[in-house]
Amino acid sequence: MLIAPDALSRELASAMPPLVLDVRPAEAFAVSRLPGALHLDLWGISLIDTSPAPLRAFMWMVGHLFSLRGVTPEQPVVVYEESSGIRAARVFWFLEYLGHPNVRVLDGGFPAWGRAGLATTTAVTTPVASKWHGEADASKLATWDQVLERLDQPDISIVDTRAASEYFGEEVRAKRGGAVPGAVNLEWKNNLMADGTFKSEADLRTMYTELGVTPDREVITYCQGGYRAAHTYLALRLLGFPRIRNYTGSWKEWGDRDDLPIDHPLR
Repeated sequence: MLIAPDALSRELASAMPPLVLDVRPAEAFAVSRLPGALHLDLWGISLIDTSPAPLRAFMWMVGHLFSLRGVTPEQPVVVYEESSGIRAARVFWFLEYLGHPNVRVLDGGFPAWGRAGLATTTAVTTPVASKWHGEADASKLATWDQVLERLDQPDISIVDTRAASEYFGEEVRAKRGGAVPGAVNLEWKNNLMADGTFKSEADLRTMYTELGVTPDREVITYCQGGYRAAHTYLALRLLGFPRIRNYTGSWKEWGDRDDLPIDHPLR
């Protein structure tokens, strides 16, 4: 699920290279990029109602954007940004949710490629559109009602990936502040080293085990809009957790709804 710069460089020079998606802002992509990379910035495209109809419409739109970039299940996809960050992790999750069988993130992102002394380009690569929209894997996503029905279940871990100030309700970014009842808090940034690469498997496992987040449980991740939650989804995928759901509506949906319960954790 992660690929190092040197390994990606070799694959790009092979007879069957992966499709590379640069998910940085357009202005960064315009300056320079990996050879052959196509631009796809999904930042700001969010869903705050995970009821069936809006969820289907939203995911159709996302699948259509992938098809315009030529994504197919037959060709591996590598995603990168300015680090192993939330932009790349969210696109990774989208593709896994839509059933793509081979998605990876460039560990350390664009800066890691540069540190490895590998060439960048300003040459334009024109995508060849496909007809692939994917087929949703519902086991990788949580909706508001699925989160609600899992509250207080002993085999469920809910991980709040926001900053502590959001979790404790000090920073309010929805109608209400607070947390999903029973959630433990670990900000997504803790998954990374200072250089923007992922921590070792051992370090990640220790960090989550100390919170009671273990592979025998189903894990639901959430944040404000499913971005940071996708990062922790990826971190737990790296650890081999078999049951992980990204609550893509996250706190913006949950906190805005008066009919859903909230906690007000104390520091």
